[in-house]
Amino acid sequence: MAWNEPGGGKDPWGGNRNDQGPPDIDEALKKLKEKLGIFGGGGGSSSGSSGGGNLKSLVPMVIVGLVLVWAFLGFYQVDEKENAVVLRLGEYSETIEDSGLKWNPPLIDKVYTVGVTEERQYSTRGLMLTQDENIVEVALAVQYNIASAKDFVLSIRSPETTLKQATDSALRHVVGSTGLDGVISDQRTEVADGMTRKLQDLLDLYSSGINIVKINIEDARPPNQVKAAYDDVIEAREDLERLVNEAQAYSNGVIPEARGEAQRLREEAQAYLSQVVSKSTGEANRFSALLREYQKAPGVTRERLYIDAIEQVMTDSTKVLLDTEGGNNMLYLPLDKLMQQGGSQSNRSNETNNQLIDRIANEVIEKLQRSSNQTQSERRR
Repeated sequence: MAWNEPGGGKDPWGGNRNDQGPPDIDEALKKLKEKLGIFGGGGGSSSGSSGGGNLKSLVPMVIVGLVLVWAFLGFYQVDEKENAVVLRLGEYSETIEDSGLKWNPPLIDKVYTVGVTEERQYSTRGLMLTQDENIVEVALAVQYNIASAKDFVLSIRSPETTLKQATDSALRHVVGSTGLDGVISDQRTEVADGMTRKLQDLLDLYSSGINIVKINIEDARPPNQVKAAYDDVIEAREDLERLVNEAQAYSNGVIPEARGEAQRLREEAQAYLSQVVSKSTGEANRFSALLREYQKAPGVTRERLYIDAIEQVMTDSTKVLLDTEGGNNMLYLPLDKLMQQGGSQSNRSNETNNQLIDRIANEVIEKLQRSSNQTQSERRR
């Protein structure tokens, strides 16, 4: 049974550990001196042998001091954000993940403390060749942390150097698969995501214990020697985009208007079609009804049709010429002048339009009667 277990008895320093209290250093040293006969212990020794005994008695004290120093050097602190990797005689022993004061035997165990929760950052810049054989200068920042303290300490000799080389390899692989315009402008996010996946695959292949959190492309531009020419390309691309937007805006304004106009024409055509069909149907029905009436009374119907036709023709006529039967004289009726004269007289006498029409009609009738009487008298002669 070990001395430090319950019921284990006395400890190596001579103290009784049954009460689980700390050892009394003074008492332990005193008992050690008595056992070794320090400072002339054993009473019968000579003075010549006293010096040699004192010298020999210092050796255990030196050993005890060295042991104390060795034991003290074995204490170390593990922080909350750290893990400790312990190697015992050069071989992996354990990974300590809980924080606090720890002790491992010096010279036997070697302890490496690694910060596993803090995010670290590595920045790089370089010239790359794109898929379309253009040179581009890319500056990026890699944010990472430690996923496995054991792999980070033991798998590779220099994790940071490996990270730098793997980053350059992943950057060349992804940029080499993308065109210049994509790297510089419209595909930066895709390039960064592709680099993150590629770099993580490389680091996992090496069992580096590094976890890539994010890659930020801080700058991507052509070399300074061709920057002016590329600026012209960018300006031309912006002009193209502006013109495309203007054309799209014009299209968005014209197309709906043209569609509205086309819809209006369709509706007008449909309305005209309905109007013509309805009018034709009405005319056909009217002609059928007129035919039936004509069959009943042909003379009356013919006379009525003639009067209606004359009325329709004479509606918009301003001048009328009447031919007299049996003579060469033509009767001229200036309806426009008569209407103007009737209009002036109407303004003076405040006659209504109906009265004006009646008066004009009476004058026309009187002239027709005079003309008819004159024709009859000429025939009698």
